Amino acid sequence: MIKEDYRLKKIPLWRDERVLKAAAQVISSLIVFGFIYWLIGNFLEITQQRGMPLTYSFLKEAAGFPIKESFIPYESTMSFGRAVLVGLINTLMVSVWGILFATLLGFVVALMRISSNWLISRIGLVFIEFHRNIPLLVLLFLWYFGVFTRLPQVKNSITLPGPIYINQRGFYLTWPQLAEGGQLFMASIAAGILLAIIAWRVLRRIRETKGKETYFGGVSLAILVLVPLIGWFVAGGKPLVLDVPVLKGFNFQGGLRLTTEFTALLIGLAMYTAAFIAEVIRAGIQAVQKGQIEAARAVGLRYSQILTLIIIPQALRVIIPPLISQYLNLTKNSSLALAIGYQELFAIGKVTINQAGRAVPVFLLIMGTYLAISLLTSLILNMYNKRVQFVER
Repeated sequence: MIKEDYRLKKIPLWRDERVLKAAAQVISSLIVFGFIYWLIGNFLEITQQRGMPLTYSFLKEAAGFPIKESFIPYESTMSFGRAVLVGLINTLMVSVWGILFATLLGFVVALMRISSNWLISRIGLVFIEFHRNIPLLVLLFLWYFGVFTRLPQVKNSITLPGPIYINQRGFYLTWPQLAEGGQLFMASIAAGILLAIIAWRVLRRIRETKGKETYFGGVSLAILVLVPLIGWFVAGGKPLVLDVPVLKGFNFQGGLRLTTEFTALLIGLAMYTAAFIAEVIRAGIQAVQKGQIEAARAVGLRYSQILTLIIIPQALRVIIPPLISQYLNLTKNSSLALAIGYQELFAIGKVTINQAGRAVPVFLLIMGTYLAISLLTSLILNMYNKRVQFVER
């Protein structure tokens, strides 16, 4: 008689652990998606009953409200969609410039924080603790109401070399404008930047693989300067003209104007975020082993060489992940501009709700836009983070 081998006996489906786990996942998913479907269905039904359909046809209607600061042409007779686009561009402008200034300032403050000089180190510490422990909204009020609204009237503007005029209405800067041949000059600048990047990467790789000195930094800098210089002469020697602000009547005409709202928001966001970025960079620098720094000093490298060749490349692997969060926070914190009157995406969205009476579609549009900006920023920085990480073999 052949003994039954229980190990080869087929397990019933209702007792198979794998089947039970898969069934639990399927049932849980059906419950969750069913609840979401019911919730969305109820929401759409309620909006239809109250005459607030979830459509965006109102974006084609005339907005009927002015926007104080716009980087693209806009008039109150244009559509709500155009107004939302202006708000999006305003948000992107303050976010991009804020990220740039916050990164540069945060790097400087981080170096001050780890400096061996007692006074410089304490100045960096005071800057960090002051901005980290005060709410951002309070800082924005401080800059706007405490500083910029205290500036003189237009006729008594503060004059700086440039010329630059500063008053309660904003900053008026002398700004270059494209003249005849200006497009050719701008194309030469773009070509110079592209060629400089290519030369940097190619010559640096040659130095790393063959051990030959290629002077990639100097060559790239020379290309970056010479190509636009050639474009300048080819364009006729005057591709740009300076647009100088001139006082006419009760205001300045010409030049570039930065409103007090934009400037206060930019400074507040940059300095607040720079305090957190400084701590992130300081932690990344201190994560580099001291033995490598001492070895670099032993072979005669200068501090600038140690910083650029040894410390920063390794610190980036620690810095970038938390730095992404700070960049996203700065972008989302730009919505506080509503408090000081700068018309960015959220502020214009609120006015649109009052004018069009479509709260839900507008809020969904705002949330989706911020989500798209955040995901795109994370994607780009995560791709760069993946490139600078160590490759384990």
